[in-house]
Amino acid sequence: MIDGAYMLVAFVVALGLLIVVHEFGHFWVAQRMGVKVLRFSVGFGKPIFSRRWGKDQTEFVISAIPLGGYVRMLGEQDEDYRQEEAHQAFSQKTVGKRIAIVVAGPLFNLIFAIFAFWLVFLIGMEGLRPVVGGVAPDSMAAEAGFQRGDELLTIDGQAVQTWSEHRMYLFRRALDRAEVVFTARKDSGEVVSRVLDLGRIPVSEIDAGLVSRGIGLFAYMPEIPAIMGKIEPGPAQAGGLRVGDLVKSVNGIRVANWQEFALAIRERPGQSTLLTVNRAGETLSITVVPRSEQVNEKTVGLIGVRPEIPTLPDDMRSAVRHGPIKAIQVAIAQTWTMSVLTLEMFYRMLKLEVSTKNISGPLTIAQAAGYSAQLGIDRFLMFLAVVSISLGVLNLLPIPVLDGGHLMYYIAEAIRGKPLPEAVQAWGQQIGIFLLACLMLLAFYNDITRILF
Repeated sequence: MIDGAYMLVAFVVALGLLIVVHEFGHFWVAQRMGVKVLRFSVGFGKPIFSRRWGKDQTEFVISAIPLGGYVRMLGEQDEDYRQEEAHQAFSQKTVGKRIAIVVAGPLFNLIFAIFAFWLVFLIGMEGLRPVVGGVAPDSMAAEAGFQRGDELLTIDGQAVQTWSEHRMYLFRRALDRAEVVFTARKDSGEVVSRVLDLGRIPVSEIDAGLVSRGIGLFAYMPEIPAIMGKIEPGPAQAGGLRVGDLVKSVNGIRVANWQEFALAIRERPGQSTLLTVNRAGETLSITVVPRSEQVNEKTVGLIGVRPEIPTLPDDMRSAVRHGPIKAIQVAIAQTWTMSVLTLEMFYRMLKLEVSTKNISGPLTIAQAAGYSAQLGIDRFLMFLAVVSISLGVLNLLPIPVLDGGHLMYYIAEAIRGKPLPEAVQAWGQQIGIFLLACLMLLAFYNDITRILF
């Protein structure tokens, strides 16, 4: 229940804030350009709150469906207006001013991301010390000589303070098919260099699991008992597992910790599996059938559970923190890197090089919002920055009905010296609506399959 409440509140706060930021960009620049704004709406559909404010008596509205928003300007939709208001009509402004108004929404999202990242790096973001807790057998990391206990010091000369600090950088280098040089301190104190050729990782497998599944490095964690910390809809729930259950054996083979339990389940995709479970001192037998999923071209079994994470020792905690000037530099670099990565991943999806399963919809975003909110303000700010970048970049795609589609029309108008024919714009709108609907359906499909299967 607490998870659900966190998820709902965090999702509404996050989405509402980012919509306001985006639409305020359009609103603020429109006013600077002398355009009369008729309505500023957060959400679509029937208004549930409305108030007029300002010299133009703009109507500020909160609507029933909170999955977007809009700013409606005088003359934007060819409605009738009084002659004395013509100088305030959007359609009467120069192409340059209309372009500035359209670009302002996505630009404000990117500026907000920089601000959020700046706050994160200023107050400090806690994380795991960059100590290797495990190396996958026969992995790229094992071939390079990484061992449990190695502490990462630098990646291509950049200091490493927490385990996940340079994840986006590694993501970028993997897409560039490049080599990366690590320096690490061994348990003995010796400092060594390790070279990884990230070009060996298939592009289709470059995703959020790059460090663990692609490279084969796992962060240090205290030994995790095989206690169910969270159970998602799926095989575990269907089989009768409950939060707090301690798994003692899988098909009669004893498991001492979560890793042994997870490995045993991974080896049994689609097979009936008997678990011996301790529940409040009582021994129970529970049968589950792990669902099959492709991971690195191998079929593995998953049942939809997460462990109960033990408290991390203080000496294994670290934080990334910068002064005000350095923090803004890092924030700008982070925003730029993530913006370019977002575009590149979308392009590679169109080329079918990267799986469309990477597209997330509102259900996944809501889960991430709730999870990040529970972890603390630094994680929630980081989540807001990432979603704000996605919102800003995707809105600039040249798809009619999005800001990028309008921008495309205005650029064409600037080149031709006159607007595109109305028929062409109408066809573009229909195509844009179709493409957007397909994208939303795919996102919802991905969300549902992640939850149910």
